[in-house]
Amino acid sequence: MLQHPHQLYEYHVWANDRLFTHLEQLPEEVFHAKVTSVFPSVSQTFGHMYMYEQLYMSVLAEVPNENIFPRIPDWTEEAQGKTVDEMRWLFASAAEQFSDLLRRTPDLDKAMTIEHPRYGSLDTHFSEILRHVVNHGTYHRGNVTAMLRQQGHTGVPTDYMFYLVEQRDGQP
Repeated sequence: MLQHPHQLYEYHVWANDRLFTHLEQLPEEVFHAKVTSVFPSVSQTFGHMYMYEQLYMSVLAEVPNENIFPRIPDWTEEAQGKTVDEMRWLFASAAEQFSDLLRRTPDLDKAMTIEHPRYGSLDTHFSEILRHVVNHGTYHRGNVTAMLRQQGHTGVPTDYMFYLVEQRDGQP
């Protein structure tokens, strides 16, 4: 069972925001620069993250697959060619919608079944999918850090422990 699902999601939003703040300090071309990595650029990594935020938010809202899968190209297109500020706005909007979904869901550990056309059926819980959303973001924020280092720039710490310390100390 996930002990603090709201806090875990708040960490996810905090970590993304912290990375966007860092990216805003770097030269604009860093965001779209071609690199040899999991994705061809930082911006495309964020585009992937955004699409999956939307997808899993829909899954958690129990939107039927026949309504989710046709939206994937739209979510992908929505994130293409954005500046850091525009991408940050997309993520902020998704986070607001996601937080609203969390507020409207009284049982965050409720059982759910996910149907995937390729992988079949998975019996899981709302909280497990939420944990996956956070883990997915953590993984790709690590990709972004590696891409930044490849371009000669540092990353920014987004570990959960840094979030907890910041919350404890009342820092913004």
